[in-house]
Amino acid sequence: MYNNRNIVLHELIGLRVNVVKSRDKKQVGTSGKVIDETKNTLVIETEDRTVQVVKATSAFRFYFGRKSFLVGGEEINFRPHERLEKSLKYYKRRSEK
Repeated sequence: MYNNRNIVLHELIGLRVNVVKSRDKKQVGTSGKVIDETKNTLVIETEDRTVQVVKATSAFRFYFGRKSFLVGGEEINFRPHERLEKSLKYYKRRSEK
């Protein structure tokens, strides 16, 4: 189950997402579904296009059911299969709420 603390450790593909901060101002406000992920980017499918967003210079709000979680891109800037190991320092810093 996703919560504010363990969101950085979980699978992100399939979650709804909104870009709340980005170096590329055109991407701020982009919302849709995460359809792919690489070490450095999230691929988001919006209603009319697919957008690739750089993780390190962005912040995201992920939605799971009625809950939402704000995540800084540096917290998830790892390959998906390496996230469990490398995101533990962020997991420990995040609050339960």
